[in-house]
Amino acid sequence: MKYQHLLGGLCIIFATSCSQKNDSMTDTLLPPVATKKDTVLEKHGDKRVDSYYWLNNRENPEVIDYLKQENEYYEKMTAHIKDFRESLFQEMKARIKEDDTSVPYFYNGYFYITRYEKGKEYPIYSRKKGNLNAPEEILFDCNEMAKGSTYFNLGGLNVSEDNKLVAFATDYVGRRIYTIQVKNLETGEILADKIENVTGNSVWANDNKTLFYSTRDKVTLRSDKIFKHVLGSSSAQDQLVFHEKDDTYMVYVMKSKSKKYLVINSSSTLTGEYQILNADKPNDKFKVFQPRTRGLEYTISHFENDFYIVTNKDGATNFKVMKTSENATGKDNWVDVIPHKSDVLIEGIEIFKDYLVVEERSNGLNKIRIKPWKGQEYYLPFEIETYSAFVGTNVDFDTDILRYSYQSLATPFSVIDFNMKTKTKEIKKEQEVLGGKFDKNNYKEERLWATAKDGTKIPISIVYRKETKLDGSSPLLQYAYGSYGNSMEPGFDSTILSLLDRGFIYAIAHIRGGEEMGRQWYEDGKLLKKMNTFTDFIDCSQFLISKKYTSAKHLYAQGGSAGGLLMGAVVNMAPQLYNGVIAQVPFVDVVTTMLDDTIPLTTSEYDEWGNPNDKTYYDYMKSYSPYDNVKAQDYPNMLVTTGLHDSQVQYWEPAKWVAKLRTLKTDKNVLFLDTNMDAGHGGASGRFESLKETAKEFSFILDLEGIRK
Repeated sequence: MKYQHLLGGLCIIFATSCSQKNDSMTDTLLPPVATKKDTVLEKHGDKRVDSYYWLNNRENPEVIDYLKQENEYYEKMTAHIKDFRESLFQEMKARIKEDDTSVPYFYNGYFYITRYEKGKEYPIYSRKKGNLNAPEEILFDCNEMAKGSTYFNLGGLNVSEDNKLVAFATDYVGRRIYTIQVKNLETGEILADKIENVTGNSVWANDNKTLFYSTRDKVTLRSDKIFKHVLGSSSAQDQLVFHEKDDTYMVYVMKSKSKKYLVINSSSTLTGEYQILNADKPNDKFKVFQPRTRGLEYTISHFENDFYIVTNKDGATNFKVMKTSENATGKDNWVDVIPHKSDVLIEGIEIFKDYLVVEERSNGLNKIRIKPWKGQEYYLPFEIETYSAFVGTNVDFDTDILRYSYQSLATPFSVIDFNMKTKTKEIKKEQEVLGGKFDKNNYKEERLWATAKDGTKIPISIVYRKETKLDGSSPLLQYAYGSYGNSMEPGFDSTILSLLDRGFIYAIAHIRGGEEMGRQWYEDGKLLKKMNTFTDFIDCSQFLISKKYTSAKHLYAQGGSAGGLLMGAVVNMAPQLYNGVIAQVPFVDVVTTMLDDTIPLTTSEYDEWGNPNDKTYYDYMKSYSPYDNVKAQDYPNMLVTTGLHDSQVQYWEPAKWVAKLRTLKTDKNVLFLDTNMDAGHGGASGRFESLKETAKEFSFILDLEGIRK
């Protein structure tokens, strides 16, 4: 390939790299070594010695100093590609339309718009009354709000029914702890009402003065309480409406699309419960819709005098649609509308005045089913097998227009309005890829099927330039997640073009633990079947090698968060398959974290990983926990990233993991820990700043391939 310069071995790569900066760098620059301070952790009579437990304290100057040393080591070791990293960033940035605007959506008399201005990091939220030719009313300019801050996020935008007020939430740290305030949209004034240490989630009652919101436990950050705030009063006087005392549940508040009901949702991994209240009567008490029953999952949507329910009731593993009268909401009153199918997963519904729209998944592919209340149902047609399509923002109830999105690995994201009555569609917007070089006809998309060790067929979505060689010599980046039933969709990402145009192949392995092949796909990749997630990924790697898409010398793996756990497991189990691995905010200290119920998200995830206070789960977790299974062996080249303020995967997990790897690994491959000292789980907050992190990751694997331009 034009940019491809394959080198014979890692030592040659380093010699070439270092000659550009300092011939003796790898001989003189040693990685940081974290001090060993043994802590004995005992459970079920089993003792684990954790030499780096002390890193669990971001207030300790010694910890901060160690993280800074690791950052400095990364910068010095990659100094020879600093300019290349910057050029990658500029290349990715140049593909983005800087002065971009969302497709407006109409709600309650206004068109709402999100737009960006050239050279600015953050969005501007605005609206226009009645029609798109009306004057623009700026709701929030996040660029102004973010000034002087290294991190900023605006969330929880919620306009009152009279269109005069908007509740909004801000986070200046990245730990997902917000402050709610209210803006008067007629005067532009920010009201004195200020509610701190909340989730950002809120909803107005129909009286336009009562605001319901959720708060977090100060230690675990679990969303556990719903409060009611009346405008003009002190937040100290806010009334507690509901306290979710079960620490395996999280709680949020919302409003039905019909605007008739306020809804409290309590949910754990396997069980749900809703409470409803007439939105016209905010001072009444919420009524439980259907009491929680272990293993019963359901979601509700209101229409006329009924509720429509997506549920797994009666063993509907892939879910079904039921309905019940709003006056008789208990599960004994639910009746089938769309029955369960063993080969079709129902992912959600959208209700309109004249239509029921169902989002389904079969054979790993998204499908959108349109079911008129009167008339023949049908499916939207899609032609290829590497696409993703989802129902979009549809807040208007009385309309024939369904807004949905469509994209594929080589087809940019599109927003489409489909007329459900005439069956015609209008592409409202297709993502522009600037720079003048992109043509989707230059790329080939495929869906492959690897065979797992137990005979299960694992789908793989793959894309590459048509001229890329499939003889084992091409580099390939394999990505996966595989947890929480989250399906990794084959969507378009313009940053990936920086790899594809340099000869890389990009593959998404749809491994068990996600929900791509139905609910059972998820069930077979969690709890005491979690190992399937890791072996599926390895089996996909071996398949790609056997089919000559790549080779072990040119295969790279990437995953983040629970996907970072995946990376940690596969490098322990099959390190020889990968030349390089990118582990983003990786969840790698599974046993210790799941035993600590003060850490955010721990208790609510027992249904995903198991509760290690039970010895069966303890032993199983310990068998795959990456940190507990680091051993004296060769490991691939590795880049590990984290955020100091991460609330989901605490920074000390990857920090401890890297420290332990440094002492035990027997190879001379590079190992980097890069900590964003200002951000949390999602990384940098600006749209361009986040590209700098992607440029770091891509330059890491490109450098290993000897590609530096």
